[in-house]
Amino acid sequence: MLTTRPRGTADILPGQTENWQYIENVAARVCREYGYREIRTPIFEHTELFIRGVGESTDIVEKEMYTFRDRGERSITLRPEGTASVVRAYLEDKLHAGPQPVKTYYIGPMFRYDRPQAGRLRQFHQFGIEVFGAQQPAADAEVMALAMDFYGRLGLDDLELHINSLGCPECRAVVREKLQQYFQPVLNELCTNCQDRFTRNPLRILDCKASRCAELAREAPTTADCLCPDCRAHFEKVRQHMQDLGIPYILDKRLVRGLDYYTHTAFEIMAPGIGAQSSIGGGGRYNGLVEACGGPPTPGIGFALGLERILLALEQRGKLPDIKVGPVVFLAAIGDRAIREGFSLLARLRAAGIAADMDYQGRSLKAQMKYAGKMGVRYAVIIGENELQKGSVVLRDMIAGSQREISKDEAIRALHS
Repeated sequence: MLTTRPRGTADILPGQTENWQYIENVAARVCREYGYREIRTPIFEHTELFIRGVGESTDIVEKEMYTFRDRGERSITLRPEGTASVVRAYLEDKLHAGPQPVKTYYIGPMFRYDRPQAGRLRQFHQFGIEVFGAQQPAADAEVMALAMDFYGRLGLDDLELHINSLGCPECRAVVREKLQQYFQPVLNELCTNCQDRFTRNPLRILDCKASRCAELAREAPTTADCLCPDCRAHFEKVRQHMQDLGIPYILDKRLVRGLDYYTHTAFEIMAPGIGAQSSIGGGGRYNGLVEACGGPPTPGIGFALGLERILLALEQRGKLPDIKVGPVVFLAAIGDRAIREGFSLLARLRAAGIAADMDYQGRSLKAQMKYAGKMGVRYAVIIGENELQKGSVVLRDMIAGSQREISKDEAIRALHS
């Protein structure tokens, strides 16, 4: 059926878009105050970027990407996440040659072929930030603080911030060996995916949502148990900064995140009560990602927050703002000459910065006023034969029910005040 949208997509309709714009405006404002500037990258990239950047062993690359061949037989993928694209832009557009650190943010659609559920669609939207060239633990704390500040400004003050350290590659090698030793005796009891992860990336077993795998992993070694002295010291300083800022958090040693590029600090933000998947955002450090994409060794850290999940949390908590939309003024004109005069006055009202509209269906005056009432306009400007002869208009206050006859110029001044 041509009039049915693809599964896992949604139309964002008038009356809904205002809520999206509200969230996007709050995101832009908080980023500006923290010194982040917007970046916009293509919706599709060469597939190799995500294979190298996101990781071959991730569910995203293995199962969820929308990949196709273009007419030049190049493998192209709709972006499943934002970080790899920003890294590519950081290198290709030589942002690394300018002052460091580079602090960016983005808002836009992402695409993953997954089972649609509440707040999780195949085309979904993320607000994310990326910081390149900042190694200090304070940068980790700032990224998490910005996320929690953003949520706080939206009125979401009952969220849980979970943090962990995934360590450096040396730490990961240690935990990898310990995890393989731990899971070897029960390998046949793991799900098919985790049996495959056992060899390629056993750390991902800790992230499995299958009940039996979660049960078997309950006593498994964690990255937090295998940190080298430098990584342990870095993470301790991050925690100190968070305590200094007064931002509560939960130390979650089983938090690993779903992407291969994370190192050191990782975090996830939970909104209890929004469904089986309570995460509404997360992020962490990725100190090896720029190098993996062909650039110089560069520390990086960022997050991505799901806008659909945020809207769901706001709606369930009654935190969506009451946004008034539509015109403030409705211009009602009766007769051809009045319509011409009214149409010119409508242009003058809009030029003065006054949101205004008029009838385009030839309704009677009574029907026009009824329509204006349904639109919720505050004022109506009425032009009929009497007003044409006098060179005036009737300005009606739709809430007070009062009206007065004044000149067009006076009407514009009154509505502009």
